[in-house]
Amino acid sequence: MKMIIAVVQDQDSNKLSSALVEHNFRATKLASTGGFLKSGNTTFMIGTEDARVEKALAVIKENCQSREQLVAPVSPMGGNADSYVPYPVEVEVGGATVFVLPIEQFHHF
Repeated sequence: MKMIIAVVQDQDSNKLSSALVEHNFRATKLASTGGFLKSGNTTFMIGTEDARVEKALAVIKENCQSREQLVAPVSPMGGNADSYVPYPVEVEVGGATVFVLPIEQFHHF
């Protein structure tokens, strides 16, 4: 048994949730916030048999796209103003950050 923890951008959340149900994966969705961009994410916790892990990863990969986004930088508070960039910069966001963990026990009550 494995626990898959997938952190995805909110824009991909509904699409991924539907795809997981379509492929008979049970998942718990948690609202989360990213530390870098301080934007909304969704964290999926998926419990599955070892033999289905690769299928789950394929479903996640198919439904979570990376994209470019303009980000307005935060001005430094008491920091070094020499390295401050006062205009928006384009960064890659999205996709999925996925952890696969071994599960010692699983109970469903």
